[in-house]
Amino acid sequence: MPRELHVRIVQDPSRGFSTLPDAVTRGPDITVSLDVLGDDRLRARLYGSAVPSLHGTEHRVDLAVRPADVRSAAARLCRMWKEVLVDHRPLTADGRPAPGEPETPYASLVDLRSRPPDELATLMEELALAGSELLYGTLLGGSDPRVDRFRSYLTEALALRAGLRVRFDSDLHLPWPMVCLAPEDLPTEPEPPSEASPADAPAAPLTMLFRRFLGHRHQIEQTGGAYPWLVGLRDAPEVPTVSLNHDTRVDRVGRTRAADVAALLAKGTRFIERSTWRELVTALGRPDLCEQLMYFWCHGRFAADGPQPPSLVLSLTDQKTIDAHTIRDRRRRFGVDHPFQPFVVLNACYAGLPEGSPDARFLSRAFIDAGARGVLGPQIEIPQVFAAEYALEFLTRYLHGTQTAGSIALTVTRYFADELHNPLGLAYALHHGMDTRLERAAAASTDADREVSV
Repeated sequence: MPRELHVRIVQDPSRGFSTLPDAVTRGPDITVSLDVLGDDRLRARLYGSAVPSLHGTEHRVDLAVRPADVRSAAARLCRMWKEVLVDHRPLTADGRPAPGEPETPYASLVDLRSRPPDELATLMEELALAGSELLYGTLLGGSDPRVDRFRSYLTEALALRAGLRVRFDSDLHLPWPMVCLAPEDLPTEPEPPSEASPADAPAAPLTMLFRRFLGHRHQIEQTGGAYPWLVGLRDAPEVPTVSLNHDTRVDRVGRTRAADVAALLAKGTRFIERSTWRELVTALGRPDLCEQLMYFWCHGRFAADGPQPPSLVLSLTDQKTIDAHTIRDRRRRFGVDHPFQPFVVLNACYAGLPEGSPDARFLSRAFIDAGARGVLGPQIEIPQVFAAEYALEFLTRYLHGTQTAGSIALTVTRYFADELHNPLGLAYALHHGMDTRLERAAAASTDADREVSV
């Protein structure tokens, strides 16, 4: 006669065999690849589920532009954002500073709703023109009918609907969030409102301008290289470890909300604070370094390196330079079998801007090669007051652990643009990490030590 047996479950013996060794995510809706073939050749490829099919294959074309010319146009676009917007000085008709106005309102204010809409729209028109010319005049310019066909497919895919997941994969990095569609390419029907309050939405001309920028339309990541991570994700901890790596002299008088960001990072986490080069390199030299989030609040600049192009360097309180070699030299010997897989926020001027050469001197690339799952940073000399506000908005959402970095970057950009009329969120670029989020270990299984009938 059959009878019921009682079994006490003390562990899951199949745990190590029932999961894949790496996280599997769906591919981007649109992928654009720019392959640098020698010094004077550039090949573009376009594919993805949101791209109109062409006989079941990818779109591919050789472009009539040299990579060096594209890099030059990209650098000019970043420079224009600093000169046209951040450094703008309101003047009277006789060319004198406007009385009662901040000297540089777009560098000193975060909420720009008090600025004349026509003034901001005029500035953004100039930046939108430069952004669209980088795409259509420089990168996809010329009279080749094959390039024209490729351009039409890319434009249709980017303009058809908003909120897509777009990957630009190339060692030729461009400031894609600041790149623009042409006005005639936008759909005629209005798009659904973003998370910003409808009552605070910009006037119609400014709204249409913001909608043209790719960083306002889509989630965007810039990638490069093959298989940057050869091992799967490590098990998520119950309490994430986060670090604040900062120059304590930045905004010592407290004009920004940097202190609020520090308090946010320390809440509900294992919090580590570093303020010197020695503290940082000592941590990077440990094989067991395991942090889920690394936040940098410091200065960034380009330093001369003899006859070579200048290199991007950061510095903490002691002002000793930290560059891509600082990261690479201390992490290379650990190979791939280590727990270093953070998401890195480099909130320092130019930290999201690629340098002239695609080698390991690129700071974000050095972090990715060392194991980081994504790097976020500004591509221009960003005002401190805005940088702190952006970090507070982004990190508040990221530390919650429910959204990916790509969706957060889009949400934050739209928040500043649509609610506060501030376009500087478009200056931040995400290198890898569009699908990265801060994961925490699930609660212990309730099946352990529980009797069940079999």
